[in-house]
Amino acid sequence: MSGCCGPTAVELEPSRQAGQPGDLPVVVIGAGPIGLAAAAHLAERGLDFVVLEAGEQAGASVAQWGHVRVFSPWKYNVDSAARRLLEADGWSAPDPDWLPTGAELIEDYLAPLAKLFGDRVRTGARVSAISRLGYDRVRTAGRDAAPFLIRLADGSELHARAVIDASGTYTTPNVLGASGLPAHGEAGAADLVDHALPDVLGTDRDRYAGKHVLVVGAGHSAATTLLALAQLEDTPITWAIRAGNASRAYGGGEADALPARGALGTRLHAHATSGRIRLVTGFFTHAIERDGEQMRVISRDPSGHEQSVTADQIVSATGYRPDHTIAGELRLDLDPILGSTRALAPLIDPNAHSCGTVPPHGAEELAHPEDGYYAVGVKSYGRAPTFLLATGYEQARSVVAALAGDWEAARDVQLDLPETGVCSSSLAEAQEQRAGLATGVSGGLLGTPLPLATAGASQGGGCCG
Repeated sequence: MSGCCGPTAVELEPSRQAGQPGDLPVVVIGAGPIGLAAAAHLAERGLDFVVLEAGEQAGASVAQWGHVRVFSPWKYNVDSAARRLLEADGWSAPDPDWLPTGAELIEDYLAPLAKLFGDRVRTGARVSAISRLGYDRVRTAGRDAAPFLIRLADGSELHARAVIDASGTYTTPNVLGASGLPAHGEAGAADLVDHALPDVLGTDRDRYAGKHVLVVGAGHSAATTLLALAQLEDTPITWAIRAGNASRAYGGGEADALPARGALGTRLHAHATSGRIRLVTGFFTHAIERDGEQMRVISRDPSGHEQSVTADQIVSATGYRPDHTIAGELRLDLDPILGSTRALAPLIDPNAHSCGTVPPHGAEELAHPEDGYYAVGVKSYGRAPTFLLATGYEQARSVVAALAGDWEAARDVQLDLPETGVCSSSLAEAQEQRAGLATGVSGGLLGTPLPLATAGASQGGGCCG
């Protein structure tokens, strides 16, 4: 039968659909800290689930920065439901006051948790698209009763009653270009540009030792890399930022609520003052040109003024952005600025909030018009760099409660953190002598309202990465 604009769609009767939503599992995308936390809460509530991880291990993205030590101790890095399930299985929690590296986070927490879930965690399973079975984004009648259709990169498909997307943003870093567009020539220089947190003192040492390295970015990922580079002798370092000064990157120093983070800024300031690190301000990356085996990185500020830096290697620590491509056939209500939900955007806007001032939020703020689809964790924040690991755990708890129909629990969202912060200065100092400077990455930082001595995240960039 044809309609005035083409063939009329045939509505599927519920009995003819391939599986009813209530009989299907919840699909969790991503086996990082937040995805596995969601799985733990689903397990506690007796809801069937499958975790799809694109990498070859749980915490595959965390493994990329496994050499980096987070700001917060173990006691704030383990989800409550995950802890209960692990302890019931005989797991012994790590030293609650130890600041773990990414590798320790995997070995001592994520890997045992994934093992507990057995074959419900599928690695090497990259999601390429999500839709509704028999429905594109336009069709409405009967939509909410249709299962979700999840297509994997290998062409296989599975159905779900709901989808929790905890895939993160680590694989979609921001570009070097200062206006949000790739710098001219950026694609052609990809072999000499590394993204945030290379293992400068470990596996990547030969790539940087003795080379002139340009680090672009003003967040903690940039600071971590700069401090590691400073330990390499005969390695010239240039640090380029858009701001007119680096006060935001230096943070609160000794007044920072997270002493491990404060130490990061204090040491960075000392290197910049001594000249070990050459700081270039007002740098708006516009173009990259090959200059023999080096690269000439050209800045053009809004007034048209140009300056340049010629380097052997570039580290782009310019942050991350979400990729919602896989959900292109779902009905998403995204904030046009941040790429989070519209309801969440004003709560996390980095122009108004730092990490510690983001209020608790849950399923209601994360909901989309597509009933049953939620993005959680750092992906839920879009381009806002104010994400906290503890906030992600609370998101997962609230969303799972909503999927279980327990809206009283879903709406009861809160964070219970000490008023004075989550790190001990004496701990940070003692641990640095044993294992190196505590540093941080997006998602590895926990905090409360932060009494920073200088400007915070509202000036751009982020306090969490």
